[in-house]
Amino acid sequence: NTQNVIDMSYLFYNCNSCELLDLSDLDTKNVTNMSYMFYGCKSLMSLNLSNLYTQIVNSMRDMFFNCHSLISLDLSNFNTQNVTNMLFMFSDCISLISLDLSNFNTQNVTNMRYMFYNCSSLISLDLSNFNTQNVINMSDMFCDCSSLISLDLPKFNTQNVIYMFGMFSDCSSLTNIDLSNFNTQNVT
Repeated sequence: NTQNVIDMSYLFYNCNSCELLDLSDLDTKNVTNMSYMFYGCKSLMSLNLSNLYTQIVNSMRDMFFNCHSLISLDLSNFNTQNVTNMLFMFSDCISLISLDLSNFNTQNVTNMRYMFYNCSSLISLDLSNFNTQNVINMSDMFCDCSSLISLDLPKFNTQNVIYMFGMFSDCSSLTNIDLSNFNTQNVT
């Protein structure tokens, strides 16, 4: 019974032999922290998060870091309206081929550093509805996404971004990127 739990950070941390997790009965209605929740679950091949309630969660940093075997991830039911930190969220998900985050509400996020770092198999990434108006750090955000061919960032508001170091570093397959709306006046 997890109905009174407010912090699920590190819950499955480094469960590197776990291939399947059944979270259908996990009550997360009062959870505010999901940082490092699946960190290091290297053998996890599929993950059903359709019942995961995330409406009051404020941190998802390192949530799926090092989930090496995840090929796909359905986050269509995620409510991220109160999340402020997405640092390293999908880093080292080296088998992830596509990721649809079009439903993500990122209006309160300030940190997206290393968010997709070394997602080396990622071909498709939908960030079409990302609201980045409060983001300060985008350093290494797409670094080592070596299979990514195109990146559509028309709605990226970068007016408050200070750090962009290595943002597209080693995106060796990237042939199409439009940064015409990028405002870099505060970037150091």
